[in-house]
Amino acid sequence: MSEKTVRYKVEGPLAVLTLNRPSKLNAINTTMMADINEAMNQAEEDIKIRAIVLQAEGKSFSAGFDLDDEVWEAKGEGELRATLEQDFDLIMRFWDSPKPTVSAVQGYCLGGGMEMALACDLTVAAENALFGEPEVSIASGVVALLLPWFTGPKLAKELLLTGDTKVPAERIYEMGLINRVVALDDLRDTALELAETIAMNDRLSVEITKRAINRSLEIGGMRKALLDAFEADIAIETAESDEAKKFYEVLHKEGIKSAIEWRKEHIRKLSND
Repeated sequence: MSEKTVRYKVEGPLAVLTLNRPSKLNAINTTMMADINEAMNQAEEDIKIRAIVLQAEGKSFSAGFDLDDEVWEAKGEGELRATLEQDFDLIMRFWDSPKPTVSAVQGYCLGGGMEMALACDLTVAAENALFGEPEVSIASGVVALLLPWFTGPKLAKELLLTGDTKVPAERIYEMGLINRVVALDDLRDTALELAETIAMNDRLSVEITKRAINRSLEIGGMRKALLDAFEADIAIETAESDEAKKFYEVLHKEGIKSAIEWRKEHIRKLSND
């Protein structure tokens, strides 16, 4: 029997969830989504657990949603919408959890992986962490558009419109998107210490304060804006422009690097016509 894609461990008052597909850079597939939800259910239902830590095995936190997952072969808008709703709910699970959540990020933290890490209440990153939202580079959209709410619109556009996948942790810290940048060797201990510090406070006070902070953003329109942005993502994913069709044709045959190079050459030719 294969090992689960998410390991679950109790350390005192903490539940530690470890993404466990290191050979795939912890890309999130259907199996991992189910394992994350199962682990979150377990942590939230256990009265002894007072905080949740999300970390990852291997060199990288997560490369985002797995483009090789068969779920992306969904036919029609209805099936695609159902798939993207599951992705949205997974990310928001860490924001909505009644228990405080802390993420520990190393290496690549991209796309849906970045959104999931930032949806946690606190985020600690190693000095080697590289962040990015590459959706525009793969003719896709952002599932949970949290960035404009967590940083300013200028900075959100810098990340989302460039599709840069190598934004260093220090730059992300300057944007106010993460709490601390530490040496890789200190990453796990720092995340656990922060989570344990929270766990040692009054449980009900922590839960209500988290909810009140979240609610202050939602009163300002965050939840409605996220749902509107989700509809924009659906529009992008179902647009099927000629350029996007050709991009994915190359992607499936030759891989992501070849597809990106194809687009660059395509744009050069259009510019020279």
